[in-house]
Amino acid sequence: MATARRPPGSPAARQPGPQRAEGARVVVSGNPPGRGQMHDGPGVGNMDQPYSYWHVVDGSAVEVSHAEALAAWTGAAYPALVAVAGGYRSVITYGVLAEEVQRASGVYTRALLHNWIGRVLSGMVHEAHHRGDPPLTALVVRTDDGMVGEGYGEVLSVAGEAPAADELSREHHAAEARLACYRRFCTSLPADGGTAALAPRHQEAIARRRTAAAAERAPAVCPGCSLQFPATGICDSC
Repeated sequence: MATARRPPGSPAARQPGPQRAEGARVVVSGNPPGRGQMHDGPGVGNMDQPYSYWHVVDGSAVEVSHAEALAAWTGAAYPALVAVAGGYRSVITYGVLAEEVQRASGVYTRALLHNWIGRVLSGMVHEAHHRGDPPLTALVVRTDDGMVGEGYGEVLSVAGEAPAADELSREHHAAEARLACYRRFCTSLPADGGTAALAPRHQEAIARRRTAAAAERAPAVCPGCSLQFPATGICDSC
């Protein structure tokens, strides 16, 4: 079986197609519209494998090492994120990127996402810095709150910048980095060159928190006279 082994990430490995790249431009929690599930066929790209990491070669699964898998995924992640940067204000979630790099490289795993996606993004940080590109990992956000997360600190470290003072400072740095990505790779920017913005889901989360906080601060008023209730909770006017 070893003679049939083809190095993952070789020219034979599939690259992200335009339709998949277009789907990757939206923040989603699962598969974007038009995408199938992660597997390519029974017993090949699904979880019914005896291997932790495997590469699909001529329709068959061939075991690969952890290092080979990471190299293949990192190679597939770069064009995938460049495609995301091609859409102004576009971002992609960790989970969708994980599906994309496995599908594009033909290398799959049964390992949990948080056990390997950070290594892929770390490789991306260094590769972008080496190429002189903006930090494409700023385009990768969490599903629940639209934030880049603590791992983004490596972008600052590699660039020789001081760590972010707090969570919000980190997110604003990532917003500026995303704008730099759009300006480098997007061909349909606004006439003014675009502006930095927090990821849509993060903006939604902030709006929800502000609404909830305002509701907590709003004083209770009497429905009869619209005056604020005193501490007793009983209206003195009605």
